[in-house]
Amino acid sequence: MNIDLNGKVAIVTGAGRGIGRQIALKLAEEGVTTVALDVRQELLDELGSQFAERGHEGAQFICDVRDAGRVSEVVKEIRALYGRIDILVNNAGVASGGIVETLGEDVWDANMDINLKGTFLMSQAVVPVMKAQGAGRILNAASFAAIVPSYGSAAYASSKAAVKQFTRVLAGELGPWNITVNCYSPGMIPTEMNHFAELSEERQNRLLDTLTLRRWGSKDDVCSLICFLASDHASYITGTMIDVSGGKLATQIPKAAYEAAQKDGEAG
Repeated sequence: MNIDLNGKVAIVTGAGRGIGRQIALKLAEEGVTTVALDVRQELLDELGSQFAERGHEGAQFICDVRDAGRVSEVVKEIRALYGRIDILVNNAGVASGGIVETLGEDVWDANMDINLKGTFLMSQAVVPVMKAQGAGRILNAASFAAIVPSYGSAAYASSKAAVKQFTRVLAGELGPWNITVNCYSPGMIPTEMNHFAELSEERQNRLLDTLTLRRWGSKDDVCSLICFLASDHASYITGTMIDVSGGKLATQIPKAAYEAAQKDGEAG
């Protein structure tokens, strides 16, 4: 299967670092004119240098996805520059948290405003462009927390569960224009935000024991899914959430399979 994205125009939010940066770079490598949005100029400058070094097409804009006016302004400028917007990846997000009893209102608001409202505002802004084209792909970052939340993640998990439902509603609204809307749910992928790979060996093992594929996920695992969902090969997939977690909690105790395999001398 050849995934051909040449000539497409994409927007990736929260593209300054982490998974967002890797998504932006991967799309650009696939021939997509990729526009990166973030709130930190120094991160966009770094990404811009990487684009220039690799000969990638695209641009970088400062944009706070919570700011409806700025979102509208940036989307209009992108359309003026490139004439179309084929792909929107709503990656921007935060994962701050705490137990409900002591959770700060500011933490709750940050999760809802960036993870959920930002996804809404960006989607709302590109819909008229995609409708005029008669095609488009909107891809929203959910999280495994939208499937099974963690202790102390009420704000984050609630916002990501809402992203899932938002995705389904928007997909239903945009089907007549050949616009698909899906969300993806990364599991344990080490980033600068979650520091999974920096935990003690004991804590890492405790987390890895929940995975059917007992290894950390990589940013490329997410990027590969993004490229597929953005392509024509995924034209009949919409209104769904795809789990990219290595089979986290696919069974009650995934570790049991590894224990059995080791006992039989078959572990990889």
